[in-house]
Amino acid sequence: MTPEPDLAESWAPSADLAEWTFKLRPNLLFHDGTPCTAADVAASFEAMLNPQTASPARNNIGPVEGVTASDSATVVFKLRAPYADLPVMLAYTNARIIPAAIARGEMTRLDREAIGTGPFRLISYEPDRLIVVQRNDRYYDPARPYLDRVEVVVYPDPTAEGSALISGATDMMLSALPTEYARLQRAQGLRALRTPSGQFCNVNFGCDAPPFNDMRVRQALALCVDRAALVDFVAEGFGTQGQDTPLNPAYTYFVEQPAKKVDIAGARRLLSEAGHANGLKATLIASDRPAVRTQLAVAIREMSLPAGFDVAVQTMPHATYLDQVWRKGSFYIGFYNMQPTADGIFSLLYTSNAAWNETRWNNAAFDRLVAEARATVDQSRRRELYGQAQALMYKEVPSIIPVFFDLLTATRDYVEGYRLHPRGAVFRLDQVWLRDGAPRRG
Repeated sequence: MTPEPDLAESWAPSADLAEWTFKLRPNLLFHDGTPCTAADVAASFEAMLNPQTASPARNNIGPVEGVTASDSATVVFKLRAPYADLPVMLAYTNARIIPAAIARGEMTRLDREAIGTGPFRLISYEPDRLIVVQRNDRYYDPARPYLDRVEVVVYPDPTAEGSALISGATDMMLSALPTEYARLQRAQGLRALRTPSGQFCNVNFGCDAPPFNDMRVRQALALCVDRAALVDFVAEGFGTQGQDTPLNPAYTYFVEQPAKKVDIAGARRLLSEAGHANGLKATLIASDRPAVRTQLAVAIREMSLPAGFDVAVQTMPHATYLDQVWRKGSFYIGFYNMQPTADGIFSLLYTSNAAWNETRWNNAAFDRLVAEARATVDQSRRRELYGQAQALMYKEVPSIIPVFFDLLTATRDYVEGYRLHPRGAVFRLDQVWLRDGAPRRG
């Protein structure tokens, strides 16, 4: 969870953290053999920052105002505000470097081909079936990747994917569901992998409209949640309890909060004080993917009933959920992967200007704490600020975050060098090799 040199071999900020200078490695080449220079980096970020490009990276790389190339190997980022986490966030999964000619006018080429600088180059892409990549002989590190070719096979469901691994048709899975993990653990010739992560399911409230604009209603529902039971029921035991903040020990600036206990009497009292002495009816919406969303919704319905909540669970196809509910609804189940930093998850979901401000909590005090922390270099001060931000979320409950999921997967036992990353979006297949005796494919 710390930045490593890749295309940039070094970087340094100005004293006020409002400008960062990056130095590129020498002799970088794109997959088509053309040089990769600072001009390509600047053009790539210009495209990301252009609203018309609609890049997911635009709201996730930090407060970047402009990017310039001062020479062929030097890139300067000017920021709208001081930002200590810029090197980490420039490793965001959508912040890729492409040739300037594509970034500044030939973007449609990316519909037909992939031109980057990475360790593998694209050979073929068949949607919902197969992606084939091959070793990039122009990669800056001549020793990597160790594999000549990787085929990414798309399976219709997790059970079929697990069966393919068990049978030896594939060499590894990128992820496995808890319901499949026990089967993978028992299978001969496999190595099961597990790591704690900041991935979570949450119950999102629309904090800008009744009834959830009343903090007491949110607090009341949070007091109904048996978090230990949810680790077993929703995460199949492969997880840890959450306390309604999006940080857990996988994050650098996690500050532990007191464990919330089930308190039905306290929940009833809060609900009555909020004007719902006779109970409260609400519809909780859950996408059908992943299935843990529905499991959590059903559990919330049953756990909250004794306190006077009458929760109806509505499940819908994921595409419909994205179109009609996500970022629009007032009571629904979310699901998120871990972000690289505390600021990354706060600024993605919970600040007033968050890219995906689902809860519309819009808490000015929280915003100030996050803004000051992102502009602070001193580690102890950052921990203090982020701790205050977490304490505020713990108290006001803009969303209920009851459980964090461990990441699970498995490989054949001859696969070497693969490490399961808590981020859930970092795979580093360039560091993987197959031990002698592994089956030859292709």
